[in-house]
Amino acid sequence: FTRVKFIDHIQFGKYEIDTWYFSPYPEEYRRLNKLWICEYCLKYMKSAQVWVKHVTALCKQRRPPGRKIYHKGNLTVFELDGNEQKLYCQNLCLLAKLFLDHKTLYYDVAPFMFYVLCESDREGCHVVGYFSKEKNSADNYNLACILTLPPFQKRGIGRFLITLSYELTKIEQIIGTPEKPLSDLGRLSYRSYWEDVIFNFLSENPQCSLDELSASTCITLEDIIWTLKFHQGIEFWRCGRTLYLKKKSLRMYLQKVAEREQQLTSNRIGTNGKSADTAVQFDVNYLTWVPPPKSPKQPSRLT
Repeated sequence: FTRVKFIDHIQFGKYEIDTWYFSPYPEEYRRLNKLWICEYCLKYMKSAQVWVKHVTALCKQRRPPGRKIYHKGNLTVFELDGNEQKLYCQNLCLLAKLFLDHKTLYYDVAPFMFYVLCESDREGCHVVGYFSKEKNSADNYNLACILTLPPFQKRGIGRFLITLSYELTKIEQIIGTPEKPLSDLGRLSYRSYWEDVIFNFLSENPQCSLDELSASTCITLEDIIWTLKFHQGIEFWRCGRTLYLKKKSLRMYLQKVAEREQQLTSNRIGTNGKSADTAVQFDVNYLTWVPPPKSPKQPSRLT
């Protein structure tokens, strides 16, 4: 059942944000109309006075704990271990629940890693979004939960985080997939990412099998077929146990995705003829990440 939401607003840095859903903050906080949250340590407070004193005088933290794994320009990603940075990760989950209806992870954060994207300036690192993933997933899940905070939505941050999750998967040499079921917005975001990756690979490798496509992109065969079948008329042919995309269907798919990209590009051009797109872009050349030690139950690697 849906819990009654009492917290209608939060103050997060310079933003006052309207909340969407109930979040299980401690009883003395959850019935307040507004919470004040430190954007650096994620501590939550009852009043503006306490919040101002905390941010200006008490809080010495100006970035998430954990290690930096990506930095380009003003964008930085920090990797946090839910077991080592427990309080911060719990507070992050409570914050996220204010904007996610389906999220159930609040306090048991130890089995998860968290990847927090920040925009940096002279004042510090400002959280704009994050995703979490299980440390040891028997189902090869490479993402458990993803959130872009409302003030930063429609800037490509979700795509940035999805791309990062797959780049980590490639380094781990496993074929990954996000936890299911996906929300409606999640399905749209993932279909857009999968379509672009599949399109780029098939454009350069039109004769490849779907198994080869899966191994090269680290997208599961199930997710590939789901993405391709979204376009009506897509057909496959089988040679032994190997599945291929029919040539006519390949041409149709490449044409449709190219047309979609052309339309998106047109929509991003302003009336003055200059690009109005301010979307953040992920650059794999700035990723410095080494996989954590594997447990004996870790999924098998690609061969």
